[in-house]
Order: sequence, then structure tokens, then C-alpha cells
Amino acid sequence: MKNVLIWGTLAMASVPVFAASHSGYPIQTTPNTGGEGTVQQADTNAYSLPQANLSMTKRLDFSVGNSFFRNPWVEAPASTDARDGLGPLFNTNSCQGCHIKDGRGHSPGIDEPPVSLFLRLAVPADPLKDSDILRTQGFKPAPVYGAQLQTAALPAAKPEANLRIEWQPVTETLADGHQVSMRKPVYHIDTPNYGPLPENLLTSPRVAPQMIGMGLLEAIPISDLQGLADPDDADKDGISGKLNQVWDLATRQTAPGRFGWKAAEPNVHQQSMGAFAGDMGLTSSLKPTTDCTPEQKCEQFPDGGAPEVTDKVAGFVTFYAKSLAVPARRNLEQKTVQQGAKRFNEIGCAACHTPKHTTGEVADRPDLSNQTIWPYTDLLLHDMGPALADGRDEFLANGNEWRTPPLWGTGLAQVVNPQAGFLHDGRARTPEEAILWHGGEAQAAADRYRHLPASDRQALIDFLNSL
Repeated sequence: MKNVLIWGTLAMASVPVFAASHSGYPIQTTPNTGGEGTVQQADTNAYSLPQANLSMTKRLDFSVGNSFFRNPWVEAPASTDARDGLGPLFNTNSCQGCHIKDGRGHSPGIDEPPVSLFLRLAVPADPLKDSDILRTQGFKPAPVYGAQLQTAALPAAKPEANLRIEWQPVTETLADGHQVSMRKPVYHIDTPNYGPLPENLLTSPRVAPQMIGMGLLEAIPISDLQGLADPDDADKDGISGKLNQVWDLATRQTAPGRFGWKAAEPNVHQQSMGAFAGDMGLTSSLKPTTDCTPEQKCEQFPDGGAPEVTDKVAGFVTFYAKSLAVPARRNLEQKTVQQGAKRFNEIGCAACHTPKHTTGEVADRPDLSNQTIWPYTDLLLHDMGPALADGRDEFLANGNEWRTPPLWGTGLAQVVNPQAGFLHDGRARTPEEAILWHGGEAQAAADRYRHLPASDRQALIDFLNSL
């Protein structure tokens, strides 16, 4: 049983660890985290490379997709008609504006606009009255302000509001007396420009995640993820991961979700088109409407065509997003890294951050097919406790639940973007802070980390930084 404690000698001290089933999780011994497509680069561009095993012909498609991902979209009408139609309400004018160098976004600094972090919006729903919207959208958008707070606008329009973050200091004291300074965000919506905000407004902060390996994650057979799920905790081990069930816009039916902080998107294409619509105010065939509501009168502004993101452009962007390679692991031979990998398994991190998967067969994508990968995720929803809760449901995800984020590339996150943070809102400035925020199903593992001797804690961090 995963939550059965045994007392064993770990390095220099006796600490509670999981029973043998936890130490049985595989330990990565190859640097090729992303299978044959792994790239050997560890600098600021480490997240921006195509799969190493991508054909030269497909690399041309990758480059075209990169241009539409990286370059800004502009107000319509414009001479650059392949890239016009921005807004009128938006959060940023390019995909790269959120996913900085294809990596993580960050919480805004003092007097910095919130570009790569935004708030999802909702209001409480009536399961009977709002059943259709709950089935197809997963939540009830806020009246007037919609599903996402848009803090930027074209010159002739007004942004929905300003987002301001207040940071409250938190000090965590570990078992050996070591203190860790952390911070808790408090979000404020100032100067709403389209009338008062709903009194029952539900908000959920989201920072842009890294883009690497998304095609590989999509290629993990759904049967494998179903095999990891235990929604009713039938084995009574305290871990009750579940697959979200979301609306697939292309098939017009419910499908398992695996992308987004609450696993609310079924595939990379829908995730990408949702970002075009919500983040930049751009329509596509899959998402023919944006987050503008009737009260905001967005139809008075020129558009960039119908749709603004053509199917051809959408295809290139989706191909690009599915083809970003995973960088190789580093320092595998380092003793502390090996020690940390064992502790990662022993204290229970691997119960949700499943180390190893094998992708299935992907039509026309041999670079993604039958690859042994090490993403350290089960792509399932888990209760992370009240400290990280947003109180906002999304399809089957309740207000305490989040999808397990992949850990591959963790050690390069702040190489790619020095301001990058961890967790869904970027509050954690270090992997250690992220661990200490874990609660709910992860509480036992976090507590075991708190009781590790300093040398083992450092070894575990060294392991995470090697990913």
C-alpha cells in the first residue's frame, strides 16, 4: 500500500518512507527524457528546438509554425493580413508573449503588466439549469466579463480591468529547524471597465506552462492513463487520481482531458485554438467566437477575416506545439542526483509524478510513435489541498484539484526564463517552495520531505534540477 510507512535508514537519518511498492518505481538511467527526439541543449533556447528525429521536410512545417507562434498579431485591417485581427480585448499579442521562449510564464513584477499570467473567471452554476454549458464548457462564465480577465485592449477599446497581485510572506519551518521563506499571492481586480464584477465571482490564476513534449504527452495511450486512475481510491492508498472528462469541439462529444492546469483540453489543437481565442481574441474554425461578450460590443471593431486564424495557419501552429523537443537530462552520474532520484520515489512523489511512459502509434508522426519517455506525470487530477485551491470547478475537476504537471525540463525552467515560477500560479520561486505548498493527496509526501535530513533534501532538489 502506498501510504504504509516503514522506518528505514536513509543516508544519515531515520525518516518515514513509503513501503517497497514506492521504491519500485523506475529510476531514469538514460539522458534521453523525450525518447529518440530528445535534444542535447541546455541554454536559453533549450525549449525551442524541434524533435531531434523530425524529418527535414517536417522541419520546414515546424519553422512556419514557429513564425506564427513567435511573431505578434496586429490590429485589423493590416497589410500583414495573415496575422491580423488581434483583440479587441486580449492578454497578449503573441503566443510567445505568454510562453516565453516556449517556456513558463511568470507572475508580474512591481508595475509590470500581467502578460503571462491571467485569471480564469466563473460564477457558481446550477447543475440542472446550466447543464448544457457545464457539459460543453465545464463551468459557467461570469456575466459580462466572460471566462477570462483580459487586461489589454486595442487603442480604441478598454481592457476589462487591471490585475494586481499582493504578496503575503509565509515561513515554513522544517523538522530540523531550517526555515524556508515563501509567498502567497492575493489577487485584486482593479478598475473594471464594463460595470461591477459579480459578487459571487470565482477566479483562478493561471501562469503559462512550458511547451516541450506536448506531442509526446498526447501520444500516451489513454488506456495507460486509465490504468493509473483510481478516482474512488479503491486501494485505500490516499491517492485518488482521475481523468477529467471534457468537451471535444471537433467530435462534439465528451473525451478525456489531458492538457491545461485542470486537464480541461483533450488535445494540443484544441488547447492552441483556445489560447488564440481567449488570450489574443482571434477566431478559428474550431473556436469561431472569442471571450468577448455581447455587452462588450466587440463586433464594432474590424476583424481579420472569418476565421482570423485560417485552418492552414492553425495546422502549422498545432504542428509546432506538438513538435517541441524535450531537452536531455544532465548530471545523471552525479551521486547526489542518483540519491535524490531514490528519495523522490521513496517519499511518494512518483505516486502522481509517474516517471515513465511509452507512447503509442501516431499517424504520420514516427518521431512521436513508440517512444520511451520520462515526463514525470500521470496527467490525472489530484486534490492538492486548500492552500493551492482556487474553488472553481472545471468539468470533473473540483476547486481543489489540479492536473499533475510534467517535471521534465524543470532544471532549465529558469535558464529559459529567469523569472519563471512553479505551480499553477508561479508562486513558488524554487522547486523546494513548490514541494512545500503540496497538500491534499500530496500532503504525506510533502511531510516526508520536511523530515528528510538536509543532505537528502538537497539531493532531491539536485535530482529535480537534473530533469
